[in-house]
Amino acid sequence: MADNRIYHAYQTAAPIISPISPSSAKPNTSAIKQATTGLSFDQLLGQEITGVKFSQHALQRLESRKIKLDSTHLNKLSQAVEQAAQKGAQESLILMNDSLAFVVSIKNKTVITALDGASIKENVFTNIDSAVIV
Repeated sequence: MADNRIYHAYQTAAPIISPISPSSAKPNTSAIKQATTGLSFDQLLGQEITGVKFSQHALQRLESRKIKLDSTHLNKLSQAVEQAAQKGAQESLILMNDSLAFVVSIKNKTVITALDGASIKENVFTNIDSAVIV
């Protein structure tokens, strides 16, 4: 019986590795700028250490209300988030003694909005299930 199959010599494909040129080794600065818009180095460092993130809305509020956060504020915020999480909170209002308030998603550890002293007064906070005063 004759073998009617046709055999082609196949060559295995090696993975394509493009050489890295100095220009392509640069990080994507537009993505970095977009991710860090409005954050100072201290805020970025605090966010990485504490794990508390800021939503885009919160970053806009910090900028528009000229709220500057230092490492002390971020540490207090992180501790308040941990306290609220231990109590089973979902969305919490965190009031700081230096006239700052934050609405935080405890589950995501994300600051939803930020308020200064002038914005806190005569304001109604909705969709929260707890408050932490630090």
